[in-house]
Amino acid sequence: MKFRYVLVGSMFLAGCQITGQSDVATTTNTPEQQEEALVNTDVAQTAVETEKVGEREPVITPQTQDDVWERIAMQLEMPVPENKRVNYYRNWYLKHPQHLKTVAERAEPFLYLITEKVEERGIPLEIALLPVVESSFDQFAYSHGRAAGLWQFVPDTGRRFGLEQNWWYDGRRDVIASTDAALDLLEYLHNKFDGDWLHALAAYNTGEGRVFRAIKKNKAKGLPTDFWHLSLPKETSGYVPKLIAVADVVKNKERYGLKLPVIANKPVVEQVEPGVQMDLALAANYAGLSLSELQSLNPAYNHWATAPDGANHLLLPKENVARFNNNLDENNNQGIKVTRYKVKSGDSLGLIAKRHNTTVKVIQRTNSLKGTNIRVGEHLLIPVSLKDEGQYTLSAPQRLAKLTSKKRGDIKLTHTVQKGDSFWTIARKHGVSHTSLARWNGLAPKDPLRIGQDLVIWKKADEGARIRTIFYQIREGDSLSGIAARYKVSVSDLVKWNSLKKNAYIQPGQKLKLYIDVTKVSA
Repeated sequence: MKFRYVLVGSMFLAGCQITGQSDVATTTNTPEQQEEALVNTDVAQTAVETEKVGEREPVITPQTQDDVWERIAMQLEMPVPENKRVNYYRNWYLKHPQHLKTVAERAEPFLYLITEKVEERGIPLEIALLPVVESSFDQFAYSHGRAAGLWQFVPDTGRRFGLEQNWWYDGRRDVIASTDAALDLLEYLHNKFDGDWLHALAAYNTGEGRVFRAIKKNKAKGLPTDFWHLSLPKETSGYVPKLIAVADVVKNKERYGLKLPVIANKPVVEQVEPGVQMDLALAANYAGLSLSELQSLNPAYNHWATAPDGANHLLLPKENVARFNNNLDENNNQGIKVTRYKVKSGDSLGLIAKRHNTTVKVIQRTNSLKGTNIRVGEHLLIPVSLKDEGQYTLSAPQRLAKLTSKKRGDIKLTHTVQKGDSFWTIARKHGVSHTSLARWNGLAPKDPLRIGQDLVIWKKADEGARIRTIFYQIREGDSLSGIAARYKVSVSDLVKWNSLKKNAYIQPGQKLKLYIDVTKVSA
């Protein structure tokens, strides 16, 4: 740039030297010539300045970064105190880089849109990292406290902030809806606590009442009332430091030698509104996705389809949106397959709905039924899934089946919930902890139980035992006591293992499941 300035100056001097009469020429120019010379000089100067401006470095902003992590890191401003809890969690994340890599892989479809929403509200960007702490960005996460989704809403708080929950749909796992609700809740708490974000975050975890009581207690004692001096539950006392530690690690990852998988700083998903109930398998076909890909982006749908009334929106990769819309249009907005069913003796709408994995309400609406009365021989139109239920691998029933099949002990029992049962009474009866019982069944200890609901119970064998599962087919003349004696087990165990009633009648051909110790008896 300096060269250009010198070049222009040299040209001006050379012109003067060529005439050899610079003073005369200047004094004899007319006013018009002087004005023209002045204009030409201004134009030349302007051209030089324009070139100078054109070569400025582009302005660097968070939004122009290639990586969403960098976009967030540039806007992290919460103070990082020298605190043993913050240090502990920082060290933990740095010692377990694989955890953050897993988190980044889960976050990839969602982090950009969450960051956009946080920025739009003008709230701290640390909040975009809150799902790291809450759920490790697992969209299907469910906690012992009945909290679900990326933002871990409990049922009541979810409903309070507009998250619908029914048989078909759970808004707590809807990525867009739950993000909006979480930010609404955090802004509400921020206002409640007079602009203190650490108090608001603590209240998000443990409830505003508990934080207010802790502040009031400190005030009464003349103690400081900032977060770091409050007496809060152990989980909450670690919750805020954990978020600050995550933010510090993200902001200074180069200094700490941490590598996070890059997440493109651009929209990668888009929400579509089909306007009809959609079979998720059919929607996946329309979009050109696998069923599991579509379900992972839309974890709010509990079963094989979107909700018949209410939520039926879908989150899709941006590059698949046009294909989905075109195919939906070409198929006349068909969202589900319908089959014709002939009512049989003993049928009820409830039984028919259960058999076809749908709800009574859907059958009523499809057939314009006002009540539940149906006649034998009558034909009903039943919305049914395009694929076998087992292929909807991320639906609530299939996730539960996978969870309950995971081996947790040597002996697996099934308990059918009876009237008056609770986690505590069932656990005591079988000699296991009620928290373990709930966890084995994908539930929280405070979840309500339904009569007829089956629960999996895992038990350990005696020390030194080698347990093998066998199925015994009952023969003529067999009795429970005889079978128990033959395989060195108790009759009560046979009853438990096979969910039999006391003094149950057994018959030839019936199969019983037994857990036998091969160190005591041969199969």
